[in-house]
Amino acid sequence: MSEGHSTYTPKTGIERWFDARMPLPRMVYDSFIAYPVPRNLNYAWTFGGILAIMLVAQILTGIVLAMHYTADTNLAFNSVEKIMRDVNSGWLLRYLHSNGASFFFVAVYIHIFRGLYYGSYKAPRELLWILGCIIYLLMMATGFMGYVLPWGQMSFWGATVITGFFSAIPLVGDWIQQLLLGGFAVDNPTLNRFFALHYLLPFMIAGVVVLHVWALHVVGQSNPTGIEVKSKTDTVAFTPYATIKDAFGMIVFLFFFAYFVFYLPNFLGHPDNYTVANPLKTPAHIVPEWYFLPFYAILRAITFNIGPINSKLGGVLCMFGAIVMLFLVPWLDTSKVRSAVYRPWYKLFFWLFAADAVLLGWLGSQPAEGSFVFMAQMATLFYFAFFLVVLPVLGLIETPRRLPNSITEAVLEKNKGAGGGHPAGANAAPETKG
Repeated sequence: MSEGHSTYTPKTGIERWFDARMPLPRMVYDSFIAYPVPRNLNYAWTFGGILAIMLVAQILTGIVLAMHYTADTNLAFNSVEKIMRDVNSGWLLRYLHSNGASFFFVAVYIHIFRGLYYGSYKAPRELLWILGCIIYLLMMATGFMGYVLPWGQMSFWGATVITGFFSAIPLVGDWIQQLLLGGFAVDNPTLNRFFALHYLLPFMIAGVVVLHVWALHVVGQSNPTGIEVKSKTDTVAFTPYATIKDAFGMIVFLFFFAYFVFYLPNFLGHPDNYTVANPLKTPAHIVPEWYFLPFYAILRAITFNIGPINSKLGGVLCMFGAIVMLFLVPWLDTSKVRSAVYRPWYKLFFWLFAADAVLLGWLGSQPAEGSFVFMAQMATLFYFAFFLVVLPVLGLIETPRRLPNSITEAVLEKNKGAGGGHPAGANAAPETKG
């Protein structure tokens, strides 16, 4: 898909002059206009573009907010209040940024689960998948540090609890904790470091996104069938077919985003974080933002020692191990069939895994006591079993359904089943809505 000569033709003298010296218009044309994409992409593929929009929005709003924020423990909380009350449209900027973080994670989780469902991590797209996991890891670090900046109760105690778990790591744990804190407790140096890193990391994310898109254009996009492009009839031009579909998906997503910004701006926040941080008053239940809750549940699920590994270290290892599993997926899945559409047993386990992730998120918001602990332990066990047992074993014993010979054949079979009658051919553009 990525091979072939450019079809870009400069139309004016200025375009020819620019193209001969820095072919930026040619690159844009080849990458976002004439670029061939599989004709059967569905709306799950729009979330890559949605993520790009949300990243730009977070960077722009973050830059303006940084102009008015004061990274000082005595002034941080009041500076946020000043942004809300005294800065022109400050309330809107803050709500766009805070809710934007949540919707950024909504989009990235859908993007990840789409990749797991359709096998988008399989060869030759392993590096593409790994770059996506690096972006996710950077997002988590950025989100955690940003959560501390308002310097509310949950910000302070969340930072205290999470950084405290690093001390469980042998040999280097205390050093890492002190490096993050800038001392021996969460205080002004901690806030300054988190603010600096929170400002820097989004630009690092943008850099990795460029590599991610570059890798995507080298290997080509995956598609719902998991079959590689075999001829020109399997593809359509990115513009207008994919761009129109993506634009519609983005509008729908941004509608829900706007609804939260204007009508439910504080719905995803924690009430305790609207009170200034107080080191002498511990909240009843310390919980992170919702997008960290599944990993928080895994962290707290380990309440027992494992040989020489105590429960605290075991929880930290499991929490980071849960993220490492995502990096290893391309090599853990032994099936030669990519898409879950043709893997009935994998489809079942995938939806069980999705339900397990939601359950872990809910358990992360509950107190670590009673039946909640046991449920978290069982959910954690299934989480790791999915990657370490289900993916390797199922690929060896599962009998997949018959694969179509081409993407075009899959599209025609789907349309035939739906009562459609479009003929095969490169100009049958409406098929892209599949």
